[in-house]
Amino acid sequence: MNYILISPYYPGNFQAFAHRLHDAGVNVLGIGEEPYDQLGSELQNSLTEYYRVHDLEDIDEVKRAVAFLMYKHGPIDRIESNNEYWLELDAQLREQFNVYGNKTNDLKKVKYKSEMKKLFEKAGVPVVEGRVVRTKMELSKAIDELGLPVIAKPDNGVGSAATFKLCSEEAVRHFEEEWGEAQVYFVEPYVEGGVLCTYDGLVDQKGNIVFQTSFTYNMPTLELVKGQLDLAYVIQKEMDPKLEAYGKAIVNAFGMKERFFHIEFFKLEDGDYVALEYNNRLAGGYTIDMYNFAYSIDLFAQYASIVTGGEYKESDVENQYCVGITQRDAYEYQHDTNAIYERFGDRVKFEQRIPDAFAALQGNQFYAINADSPEEVDDIIRFVHKRKVRDRSFSYAY
Repeated sequence: MNYILISPYYPGNFQAFAHRLHDAGVNVLGIGEEPYDQLGSELQNSLTEYYRVHDLEDIDEVKRAVAFLMYKHGPIDRIESNNEYWLELDAQLREQFNVYGNKTNDLKKVKYKSEMKKLFEKAGVPVVEGRVVRTKMELSKAIDELGLPVIAKPDNGVGSAATFKLCSEEAVRHFEEEWGEAQVYFVEPYVEGGVLCTYDGLVDQKGNIVFQTSFTYNMPTLELVKGQLDLAYVIQKEMDPKLEAYGKAIVNAFGMKERFFHIEFFKLEDGDYVALEYNNRLAGGYTIDMYNFAYSIDLFAQYASIVTGGEYKESDVENQYCVGITQRDAYEYQHDTNAIYERFGDRVKFEQRIPDAFAALQGNQFYAINADSPEEVDDIIRFVHKRKVRDRSFSYAY
């Protein structure tokens, strides 16, 4: 099997895809921007060949790279990055070279929030009303119908980028100035008191869900970024059956195969959920590592098994919670890395500096810490986030 891995070097924790595919006997061919020497010996050994391009954004240059690798190694069976930033590039290349997997037209339902909502409704999953707006007049009409506050986000956008919470006429005017009708936006009511959570997993070549999990944020991403607040999110030990039922219905409606998925929900105060977004890839950052720590598995190896037609192998170890938690350089905390290790010992599974590109969203220093109970989860969050000077207090909901 010839598998082209787009951007095999970055992000660093995704290099394990190359290693596990290589271990499974796959001929892994890399295309990326980094010099070969920068890859390091472990990644070099996992790649049969590496083709360096000057710019992955240059589709013609990347197509030439694929054509060269196909000429040298034969037909290409897969092209994948598992990275949201390159999903459209992956699809264009599959279409150009007739490779298995999503093509450009297949991405419409996972790129546009308005299209996602149609499929959520088809799946019978609750949503909040939304409106596509292209002009200030359409925005005004949408706000008249929906009322303030609303969330305005690009209909085709990634994460919380260019997202606005509009809770006053002044905020609406500011958004209109920033927006300038330059792109299509999607507007929907702001969900008060909602807890941001997910239904995540992996589907096999037939579209069957072979792995599922859920995590919960301590606060919505927009508030986290705007206020530069402390992040904590928790891989859950068990899943709410209602969330599981909604998630499975959505996965069935989207009909994807041999892919990870990451679906965002708000859990409401009455215990029900509303679906927000379907992401046709892994959750970002170190979340896949946290899945592995919480469930005592290796999802990189499981993915390689699925790609090569094998089966998913269940772990026989009891699930745990895994807390992903960060500290920001802008604040002084009572407990540093040494103190955190001293307190939690081998429950600290991972600690890492976060790349500057993601620091504004997540923080600067990341820890993944396992826990057996909600009480231990709360203890971890209180300890890691305790500041030398407390200027604000937060409550956490799981």
